[in-house]
Amino acid sequence: MQYVTLGKTGLKISRMGFGGIPIQRIDREGTKVLMERLLEEGINYIDTARGYTVSEEFLGYALEGIRDRFVLATKSMSRTKEAMAEDIEKSLSNLRTDYIDLYQVHNPNLEQLEQVISPGGALEALLEAKEAGKIGHIGLTAHSVTVFERALELPWVETIMFPYNIVESQGEELMHRCTEKNVGFIDMKPLAGGAIEDASLALRFVCANPDVTVVIPGMYDLAEIEQNLKAVNDETPLTEEERAGFEQVRKELGSNFCRRCNYCAPCAAGINIPGVFLFAGYLERYGLADWAKDRYSSLPVKASACIECGACETRCPYELPIRQMMKRAAEEFGE
Repeated sequence: MQYVTLGKTGLKISRMGFGGIPIQRIDREGTKVLMERLLEEGINYIDTARGYTVSEEFLGYALEGIRDRFVLATKSMSRTKEAMAEDIEKSLSNLRTDYIDLYQVHNPNLEQLEQVISPGGALEALLEAKEAGKIGHIGLTAHSVTVFERALELPWVETIMFPYNIVESQGEELMHRCTEKNVGFIDMKPLAGGAIEDASLALRFVCANPDVTVVIPGMYDLAEIEQNLKAVNDETPLTEEERAGFEQVRKELGSNFCRRCNYCAPCAAGINIPGVFLFAGYLERYGLADWAKDRYSSLPVKASACIECGACETRCPYELPIRQMMKRAAEEFGE
């Protein structure tokens, strides 16, 4: 197992971590089996979130007696001090621990990020929890390049989690700035939310980039752990065949895959277009229909509000059929 330092946190972690979204599909005992295998393989970084329904609880159960062998990260979408303080306590209880190594502000937009850092914002609760020894370090997760860029200006941000894979490379320049600023870069969605079927090829692409500190594929069975670990531990140079494979994936997904660059904005109807497609991806590829529908329901304007003006399509650099994709999403979610 390769080990790296997670930026300025100083935490020593495995190059491949464990993404905790998909364990919503199994149970506590199944999660315990996975944790025991992680321990055997030397994988010591675990990612979860308050928003992943039962994920924290399952992990808390599965990690009893071995919690100190892992670096544990979770996150909250709370934006105020009071709500964040409550979420930190809830995470500690769910995870059955008295400290969490990394607590992250979960996917704020720019306006929400300003709320987080303003008086009475969530950052105050995070700093107090850090001072009290309840959390060790503070990070931030994002899907937007503009939020990523803003986060790099904030001195309290020790890690940034952002999508990076064969078809989503919009963050590469900012990833390099993470390296320059010693901010740990946590790569989420290395398989583009399951859209890339060849997991080994996808992980080979990600791990060839030295600006990726840790990659956290979501996993819920032992076979996935073994397959992914083999790809991450393969340090041989990329082959021409693999490079051709990358181009083939881009070609196949180019006509129907949203990179969340947000160039399509603003939507005349007020729809968060990348947000709709993000939750549609969970619905279609993760097998987490109820969770995806719950997240989708939080969007103030649904896909069905699309007026089919087509302005978004003229701005999309990937020439996506957004109106068609929006119609499909409205049908799948029922609104």
